[in-house]
Amino acid sequence: MYANNHFMIAIFLLLGLVLPIVAWTLSRMLRPSNPTAAKRLTYESGVDPFQQSWLQFNIRYYMFALLFIVFDVEAVFLYPWAVAYNALRSDIGLFILIEMGIFVFLLVVGLIYAWKKKVLEWD
Repeated sequence: MYANNHFMIAIFLLLGLVLPIVAWTLSRMLRPSNPTAAKRLTYESGVDPFQQSWLQFNIRYYMFALLFIVFDVEAVFLYPWAVAYNALRSDIGLFILIEMGIFVFLLVVGLIYAWKKKVLEWD
């Protein structure tokens, strides 16, 4: 029985390695290749680049992006839970409500931490 499980894992690993290589090779063989100087230019919203493309951004941009991702992931987890809550309430009972309460509590603690560190202020 365990040998069969190892065989299935090996097949998935092999497919996970082989399929992207095959797709990349096929796309490389089938696509047209006509590189020109205009195609190799960096694209900046239709404007020709006129300076160095390596710029240093303010860390606040990254913090806002991370907060957005955290709360976006929260919404992804909360929505299916809310939809299935009535069906699960009769089977699992109070456990599912406490579990989601802990999840939301941890996210609120993270928000309070970001607020106290003044990450959400834009000066």
